[in-house]
Amino acid sequence: MSAVLSQPMVRSHPLVQVMLVRGLIAENQVEALYGLPQLNIEALTGEPLHLSESSLHLCLVEEYGFEWIDLHNLRIDRELLNRFSSQLMFRHCLLPIMQSGSWVKVVTHDPLNLPMIQEISEKSGLLIDVAISAKSCITERLTQELGLGGATVKELLNHDSTSDESNPNWEEGADLGEQSASVAALVNELLVEAMRLQASDVHIEPTEEGLEIRFRVDGVLRTQTMPPEIHRFRSAIISRLKIMAKLNIAERRLPQDGRLVLNISGREVDIRLSSIPMVQGEGMVLRMLDKSRRTLDLNSLELPDSIQSEWRSLICRPHGIVLVTGPTGSGKTTTLYSSLSEVAKRNHKILTIEDPVEYQIRGVNQIQVHPKIGLTFSSGLRSILRHDPDVILVGEIRDQETAVSAMQASLTGHLVLSTLHTNDSASAFTRLVDMGIEPYLVASTIEGVLAQRLVRRLCRECVLSAQIPVRSLPEDFPEVATESLSIRLPGACRECGGSGYSGRVGIYELLVPDSDLRRMINDSVSAIKIQAYATSQGFRSLRQSGWERVIAGITSVDEVVRVTGDIYDERLKLNNESPPSATLEVRGNA
Repeated sequence: MSAVLSQPMVRSHPLVQVMLVRGLIAENQVEALYGLPQLNIEALTGEPLHLSESSLHLCLVEEYGFEWIDLHNLRIDRELLNRFSSQLMFRHCLLPIMQSGSWVKVVTHDPLNLPMIQEISEKSGLLIDVAISAKSCITERLTQELGLGGATVKELLNHDSTSDESNPNWEEGADLGEQSASVAALVNELLVEAMRLQASDVHIEPTEEGLEIRFRVDGVLRTQTMPPEIHRFRSAIISRLKIMAKLNIAERRLPQDGRLVLNISGREVDIRLSSIPMVQGEGMVLRMLDKSRRTLDLNSLELPDSIQSEWRSLICRPHGIVLVTGPTGSGKTTTLYSSLSEVAKRNHKILTIEDPVEYQIRGVNQIQVHPKIGLTFSSGLRSILRHDPDVILVGEIRDQETAVSAMQASLTGHLVLSTLHTNDSASAFTRLVDMGIEPYLVASTIEGVLAQRLVRRLCRECVLSAQIPVRSLPEDFPEVATESLSIRLPGACRECGGSGYSGRVGIYELLVPDSDLRRMINDSVSAIKIQAYATSQGFRSLRQSGWERVIAGITSVDEVVRVTGDIYDERLKLNNESPPSATLEVRGNA
């Protein structure tokens, strides 16, 4: 066999002729194939042609009769899988699915890679029948069956005969030795998979059984399938991450926080790392901030029309305080950054003080707090005022001192944007009073409060639709004139990992105090009375915003109930009412 393909071999190759006929390549592109070792999918989808894998697969199925396999619901024979090297399967991206006598059917994305097929046959002692599937599908199914990093873990075990329970030094990560590169590869696989799934957090948790790794995707934790032997390397994994974040690997008794910036699959990712000692060992959480995915634009927030114009008006006011409230992970920072990007288009001096500075914004001067050296929110805010700002962003109002400084800044002709941890917008006023702020100051300085949550979007690939009896919907669902309503429901597919949801969207409520409401705040009325008055004036709550998303087919009833149930239950409790059942009955065929 020739080392490379000559010009005559390429010109006469049947696959080249088929690609020319089907228009996959032009005549002037054929010479780019001269000198290649072989014509296979890897070569054709890479430099310089960059052909589509799916179009090449279609060509092979229709012209050459290869079988296409859908791996989504296919049952895999684990005994057969165990007969093959996991390193070989991951390296060549192939999956054995069925055996008949001396023949085994192997699914690959590159059936033209003859040396690979020959290697599989020689190492297994079986004859190979090749079928086709997408590379991403095969990789996903391998990870599902063998666990994330399955090949790397096997290699670690094979290369280190002493890495067992009788070797505590290796288990403690004191000397990684020859394993360091493989442990690094294992950590890299973990981070790449987290990015692929668009996880916001990675949780590495020691348990009695060993090690559990969970990804937070769309606000919900998912347990990641890992090889059972992964617990043997948990200390090495923690040590590797500490080294990357320049933390002290010898300190296992105290919590540590660090940061690292990585380039993963061509995307810059800012990772905030926190380790903490637990009963079963050290646990670690990684907050993943993908800068390339974040669009800091007010339109990207998809604010309801009833809120968007009023919010734009609020962030353009010359003075006062504008607050965004909600629990951790509800998108408050994104809302404020997007608002600042809008304000930055005007000729304003903008200063921020944050902990941490998550994203850098052009035209905005940003300060990172350092409590250990005395640079706190309140002290930084006092210094900021001497720099003649028009707009000030305070990352979070956490205490009375910061709240007082923010209010003094607003009273001296500055617009202050900040966040506050409250369940809803009405509670923001009472929370500030509880901090020790005089009610008259709260009433006179707060220009508006935006409360928000994030609900998961229904997956577009598998979304279902069903006629739901109105009586089975939650009690506060908007009234309709019919006995049943067409509602979209989550399905389950490969694209969404079987969850039925993909991505998230915000639900919002905006409370802008009028003169009557300011008098009520000055009189220190309760949050429930503020809410009741605002509702009588046309205020729309988070739940109502959620129902609008449901009616628009963006999210599901169960998702809105999950995210806002605590708010609704609390208000019912304050009114001495019993909450209605939130169970959604689906009758008939979806």
